[in-house]
Amino acid sequence: MTGITGRLAAAGVVLACVAWLRLDPSDLWTTGGWQTLTEFASAALHPAWVDEGGRGVWLVPVALRAARATVAFAAAAMGISVVAGLVLGVLASPVTWRGHPVGSVAVPMVRVWIAALRSVHELLWAMLLLAAVGLSPTSAVLAIAIPYTGILAKVYSELIDEADRDAAVALEAAGAGRIAAFAVGILPRVAPDLVAYTFYRFECALRSSAVLGFFGFPTLGYTLAASASNLAYREVWLYLYALLALILVADAWSAAVRRRLVVA
Repeated sequence: MTGITGRLAAAGVVLACVAWLRLDPSDLWTTGGWQTLTEFASAALHPAWVDEGGRGVWLVPVALRAARATVAFAAAAMGISVVAGLVLGVLASPVTWRGHPVGSVAVPMVRVWIAALRSVHELLWAMLLLAAVGLSPTSAVLAIAIPYTGILAKVYSELIDEADRDAAVALEAAGAGRIAAFAVGILPRVAPDLVAYTFYRFECALRSSAVLGFFGFPTLGYTLAASASNLAYREVWLYLYALLALILVADAWSAAVRRRLVVA
């Protein structure tokens, strides 16, 4: 009964939100949205290789440059986030402070800090950093890195909390230090999950990097927004396919790395 009651309550909340927002699917027809969506969908079968403005610009090099910038921003941000997130994730786990009196104070403080980092979306960070730093690579990278550090730290700490600690306890009983026991007894057990989630967040970072193009950064979002503003839907699909290709490559890379970890 508890499960049924919970599902009914969730459904009720969803319906209440729909009613409060006054969602009306007929808006797609009355505002001409359906025709626009149909035109956009049909353009997916014929992506533009040359600009639709008649200037004869070959768009593949444009897409490749934008894709390269998208990857660069995402990779730089993830490099910062992984290091900072791992440090904060370890400090936020009670496993790290097991038996240490400082842990009862340190763990809540670190977790509040982690929550603060991830509570502001990367788009809001981009707006703040644009006002403070301007349209520079630094502001783009930090806009992604700050919230992603909080997200990674939260997940890393939870994975560490859920890890089997028998090996670490045995190592400490045999005289190993706390750091050595953690590095040998716990970290290898959670490494596959850490890597898998890190690669997933890298895929998310690619999308976030692309979206930052709408703020003027030279990623796929910038070229996509320029084409969309001119209703050049075939150009839009070229850039969407370029983003899809990046996600598929990242996914294949993640699968290959995880297979190696399992074999090892």
